[in-house]
Order: sequence, then structure tokens, then C-alpha cells
Amino acid sequence: MAVYKVEICGVNTAKLPVLKESEKEELFKRIKQGDLDAREQYINGNLRLVLSVIKRFSNHHENVDDLFQIGCIGLIKSIDNFDPTMGVKFSTYAVPMIIGEVRRYLRDNNSIRVSRSLRDNAYKAIHAKEVLTRTSNQEPTLDEIAKEAGLTKAEIVFALDAIQTPVSLYEPVYTDGGDTLYVMDQISDKKNKESKWIESLSLSDAMKRLNDRENYIIKLRFFEGKTQMEVAEEIHISQAQVSRLEKSALKSMQNYLSLT
Repeated sequence: MAVYKVEICGVNTAKLPVLKESEKEELFKRIKQGDLDAREQYINGNLRLVLSVIKRFSNHHENVDDLFQIGCIGLIKSIDNFDPTMGVKFSTYAVPMIIGEVRRYLRDNNSIRVSRSLRDNAYKAIHAKEVLTRTSNQEPTLDEIAKEAGLTKAEIVFALDAIQTPVSLYEPVYTDGGDTLYVMDQISDKKNKESKWIESLSLSDAMKRLNDRENYIIKLRFFEGKTQMEVAEEIHISQAQVSRLEKSALKSMQNYLSLT
């Protein structure tokens, strides 16, 4: 049987160990007693968890080795702070910690510059959320985070919004039978309501050549600036169907206009 070897940071992922629950419990008892060898075994036994988490960030086009190392930092922090008496599995506790560590790395390496004060407020809010989640074992409310961080709710929302990782308009969000929907398909373009391109074309003749449904979709999308999702809800079909009909209608109109 062939073994497919994939190396990340020099680690052969095909040979990563998998710990049984009984082994995890025994190792964690030894870790709490200061056994560094047990700590090392526990880290190695949970590297697959790090791999599964960093797959979520594959669309960021970051170096996989870098993300793996950052994820390992989150894993180590999770091991050092995990309390078995909380009644939750280690993986349940560790995954948000690993994700948070990777997100911090992506924010710090973001090409868009954010003011120091906004970053500080965002990190205060994130730290407050992690502390509250760790102590109460549930998702804290915005009011609770604001109180813990010593910030207003508005400051938290503004700061967290400012450090969000940018997303490409051409980022695929859904694929159905070969028809891919992109982020730009879900964004209303208000300029389309006043677009000189639309106003300058003899659209009335071109649109007369469309069937009723295609005609209505074009009006909603390019005259009213609605998203494909909004159009789909209004005419009771799927977003993928709206995408197909829109592309077909635009192609028909372009073919007609190119001949006029």
C-alpha cells in the first residue's frame, strides 16, 4: 500500500501519531506534574489537529509552513492553559485557540495598514473574549467583552472591523455543477443604478429579446442593484440558477449589441 508523504516544516504528516483518549488522559496527568517528555508527546499527538485547522486558511495563500508553526504555538498555549476539570474535550478547547493564533498572525502580516490604537483595542477585545470563554466555557456577549476589555461596544466593533482580513472579490463562495459564485456576485453595486455604461446603450431593444424571467433578473440586478441572493429570494429560485440565467441573458444582449 502506497503512503503519500507530505512534509510540513520537515514533519512527515503521514507518520503523525494519533493518541487514544486513555493515552491523552495519562499524558496530561504527567504534564501537570511537570513531565516535559509527556508534554512533547502530547504536542506531537495533536499535530493533526493543527493541520485540520490551517486547512481553513488555505484561501489566504500564506506559506503553509508558516501557518503550521503559528498553529503549533496555539496548540502549545492550549496545552499550557487547558483545565481537564472543565468537562470539555481538549480538541474543543484547542481549536478556537489555534484559530485565534493564526488569525493574529494574518492580521499582523496584513498589507493594509491599521492604526496602532485600533490594533490595540482589537487585541484587548480578543484577549477579553478568550479569557471569558475560558472561565465561563461559553461564548461571551458583546457587553461582557466590553466590560472585561474596558472599552465601549462601538470601539470594539470598529476595531475588530478594521483588522478583518481583506477578501478578494473573485473569491469563490459556492460551486454548483460547474457554476461558481464569487464574492462580487453577493455585493450590491449601487453604481449600476446610475451607470453610464447602462444608460449609454440601447438596452430596450436588447432586453426585448430576453424572455420574461431573464428580463426581470437583469432589471433587478443592474437597475435596482440587488445581489444574486436577493434576486433568488424574490423570484423563488436558487442563487446558482440566477447566476446561470444572468450570464445567459448578458451573453444574448452582448451578441445583439455587437451587431447593432
